[in-house]
Amino acid sequence: MPKKQNLEPSHLKSHLGYHLRVVSNAVSHSFAGKLASLDVTVAEWVILREMYSHDTNTSPSVVAEITGLSRGAVSKLIDRLLNKGLVSREEASEDRRFQEIKLTKEGIKLVPKLSFIADENDSSFFSLLSQSEKDQLRKTLVKLAEAHKLNLNPIE
Repeated sequence: MPKKQNLEPSHLKSHLGYHLRVVSNAVSHSFAGKLASLDVTVAEWVILREMYSHDTNTSPSVVAEITGLSRGAVSKLIDRLLNKGLVSREEASEDRRFQEIKLTKEGIKLVPKLSFIADENDSSFFSLLSQSEKDQLRKTLVKLAEAHKLNLNPIE
């Protein structure tokens, strides 16, 4: 019969992941609430911001590749953005399965506003850190993400 070990389980707050999640949830929920005031979700923001970086028309499959989201998820998000008038879609005349999407004028005007909200949200949470501390935190988080091959955009 194996000997029973009498180990005290680690405390919840002794885990780095716990503290990371507390901060991450607060930053994310604050950002989501601010975006909601403009009728945009975090996932839609990710799509809009990535499309904004591309000056030309693109396709849902390219957006899926850039964001790390599934084609199905991107398709649903594009449909929502179409309904909001923030993107437009055209089917290629030679292959009706291929679609080109691009930001509308309204979408192009909205992205800088959303980016400002993202900047302000970051500032409100991280302003008590020095620039050196912010740089070190970013470096540490990037190192962990790279080591664990975490390359998907967080959308929730």
